[in-house]
Amino acid sequence: MTTLGTPNTKSQTKLMLLGSGELGKEVAIAAQRLGVEVIAVDRYDNAPAMQVAHRSYTIPMQDGQALREIIETEKPNHIVPEIEAISTDTLLQLEAEGYSVTPTARAAKLTMDREGIRKFVSKDLGIRTSEFAFADNQDEFTEACQRIGFPCVVKPIMSSSGKGQSTIRDETGMESAWSIAQDGGRTGAGRVIVEGFVDFDYEITLLTLRHKEGTTFVDPIGHRQDDGDYQESWQPQPMTERTLTEAQRMAKTVTDGLGGYGIFGVELFVKGEEVIFSELSPRPHDTGMVTMISQNLSQFALHIRAILGLPIPNIRQYGPAASHVIMGKGDSKSPSFVNVDSALKEEDTDLRLFGKPEVKGERRLGVCLALGDSIEEARDKAERAAGSVTVVL
Repeated sequence: MTTLGTPNTKSQTKLMLLGSGELGKEVAIAAQRLGVEVIAVDRYDNAPAMQVAHRSYTIPMQDGQALREIIETEKPNHIVPEIEAISTDTLLQLEAEGYSVTPTARAAKLTMDREGIRKFVSKDLGIRTSEFAFADNQDEFTEACQRIGFPCVVKPIMSSSGKGQSTIRDETGMESAWSIAQDGGRTGAGRVIVEGFVDFDYEITLLTLRHKEGTTFVDPIGHRQDDGDYQESWQPQPMTERTLTEAQRMAKTVTDGLGGYGIFGVELFVKGEEVIFSELSPRPHDTGMVTMISQNLSQFALHIRAILGLPIPNIRQYGPAASHVIMGKGDSKSPSFVNVDSALKEEDTDLRLFGKPEVKGERRLGVCLALGDSIEEARDKAERAAGSVTVVL
């Protein structure tokens, strides 16, 4: 039997979000629909989830002492990391002291950078990945590229939304790729991963939900990325039964290895009947924003149900659906959006504007959602809707 309290009373059920971007915002809203008190934490003020949370804190997220002080002050029932760049050693200590970390502190640590999860999946679990090598300096990087071969993909060990990622076609692109990776890492310059390029037919996100009743898979989500940054997604991605079964087996093996309850975004490449592991996030996934229109329970609602120990009797999928991002490019501390009405004029379309307070360079500021009679129609509708919104910086 699950008991939930009332916010701002002595019966409260507290959930603390570590990371308060657009995905965290939707997690906060889903939690509040069940009467959960939400505390949002991030490294900058007025982050999207802070705008809807009961309270918020701004701290350096990798400062273990600052993180511990807030957690010991608030004493949350659930600690929910929503970004990678956190003091995971502090989370391990706090979990050992009795705090609940979603899905587990070990999962947060293993997936905080690409090195931990790649070694765990490839070496510990024996699951197929692309070839990979790591480099701490430019000489090691040159050697890694030559060993992996061209084309290859270069990424910072820790980054998000494709920042710092590039594809090298031949030796002439190595210097530029190194510089891009050094500029794009979440924790500054440093270690990078070089991956063999996978000539895939398509790539998917298989949202995998671990909950008290077992493991449930969301219908596969196809997506398109530019240099690792999500641009659009659609659901369901057509797959053969054999390929889907293998993808589910692979996702279950990895998520069982990590443990805990919650939703995991498992990224996979598909080439013919072969499935190759790409990346994993132990939390809702940006490509999974399509589930805000495609399902009766979005990935955020599913995540919260799993965290709270609530049942998931079914996931109803409404047919072909798609999402398409709205990007801002430039510099601004007060972005605005023009022609929003046009984005919503077609049937079965919807819109989310994230409320990000600042743009420096290029940043994802919203997403358009659409249903259609086919995947192609849904993608076209979502793209038209996103294209009709003008971002003013």
